[in-house]
Amino acid sequence: MPAHISGVLHAGPSPVWLPYPDDVNALMPSLWSAHVDKDADGVLTVAGHRATDLAEEYGSPLYVLDVDDLRTRARRFVDAFSASFDAVGTRARTYYAGKALLTSAIAQWVAGEGMGIDTCSLGELMTAKRAGVDPSVVGLHGNSKSDAEIAFALDWGIARIVVDSLDEIDRIEAAASARGMRAPVMIRVTVGVEAHTHDFIATAHEDQKFGLSLHSGAARTAADRILASSHLDLIGLHSHIGSQIFDRSGFEVAARRIAGLRAEIQRDHGVVLAEIDLGGGFGMRYTSQDTPPPIEDMAAQLAEVVAKTCADEGTDLPVVSFEPGRAIVGPAVFTLYTVGTVKPVETETGVRTYVSVDGGMSDNVRTALYDADYSCTLASRSTPAEPVVVRVVGSHCESGDIVVRDEYLPGDVRAGDLVAVPGTGAYCQPLSSNYNLTPRPGVLAVRTGRADWLIRPETHDDLLARDCGPIVDS
Repeated sequence: MPAHISGVLHAGPSPVWLPYPDDVNALMPSLWSAHVDKDADGVLTVAGHRATDLAEEYGSPLYVLDVDDLRTRARRFVDAFSASFDAVGTRARTYYAGKALLTSAIAQWVAGEGMGIDTCSLGELMTAKRAGVDPSVVGLHGNSKSDAEIAFALDWGIARIVVDSLDEIDRIEAAASARGMRAPVMIRVTVGVEAHTHDFIATAHEDQKFGLSLHSGAARTAADRILASSHLDLIGLHSHIGSQIFDRSGFEVAARRIAGLRAEIQRDHGVVLAEIDLGGGFGMRYTSQDTPPPIEDMAAQLAEVVAKTCADEGTDLPVVSFEPGRAIVGPAVFTLYTVGTVKPVETETGVRTYVSVDGGMSDNVRTALYDADYSCTLASRSTPAEPVVVRVVGSHCESGDIVVRDEYLPGDVRAGDLVAVPGTGAYCQPLSSNYNLTPRPGVLAVRTGRADWLIRPETHDDLLARDCGPIVDS
């Protein structure tokens, strides 16, 4: 691309959706976990722990997880889907999407609230097993499963392997045959839905890597092959339309198409598939512009859709499963940073204030990767200073190293202040990196009266330990 003169594309006033705060020191409760507040000094607290004390004892950047909030959200999802689908005459199952953020403690907590665990790698399988999760409530996803992952899943006896390609059918069948067993499988069906989300997290349109196409007939071919197998049990059909979804319309289309394929298989093979899975992707609130519906409303609407669809097809209701992750763990975590520099930059439309912190895209790449928006607050004090629009940026050698694109902070924000960014529980730590040889932050779980590492922070010694040293020429 030829060089050009910079202009309004690179600077400007606050976006129209960003409200001017009545009190720049106040929190917007809907963006934070249930036990976050500010004390009389304006210091952010979580479950009674002051952010200043956490930073002093545990350092920054720091992911801080509100344990009781996480568990409450998990139970709320389980109860909402169970009640709604009980009301239409069937059962619902919920699997926590481990890819959002998984540790053995998190697996233990969500399983304790009645959730299964959805995994998509050997590491996630091993973490769920280490946590003592019952394999009968564990599933395995993935578009390129390794032989080791398939073997581990079969040997542990998990509930289901979600088939993602025709090649995979042969590999799972061979592994099951070698063990003298029948492997429970579902088919991931690409239903042809364009979810209203970022392209990188829309997963049900035709031209992408996941699933077997309903339109091309690949999903039906997979069903025929599995049903003819001596070592595979087809237990159901699966669909996942994307992530950060706020309305039911995409789920409704997916449910109708999945139910249609299920009815077709029943008519042609005389086999009633016991389960359909409509995936996850339920949205959460990152900023004031996000408007996710209450999960109770979404669950009730989806139950009505499934019930009507199956009635139209003349089939019995299946068990219906879901895989929420982001909406459970995302709001339960905030990231705590220390301000390093504050830099006012003159632009054609005014002054933009850049607030640089001690983390960045190594601990939250979502802003750079997905154009994600976040909020933030000054976490270490209150101030009478007037609000100014700032851009919170990281310390990495990239101009795209942005943590919070636009937010109001007090005009006297300065080096040494703490800034907290809510809603960082999903996909921030799992996508973290060692860019610029930066150690990754730890994940600290807090409850009233205690704090525990879930993942310890890396050190520079950890990074150097993996460096094999200079090569000495002989």
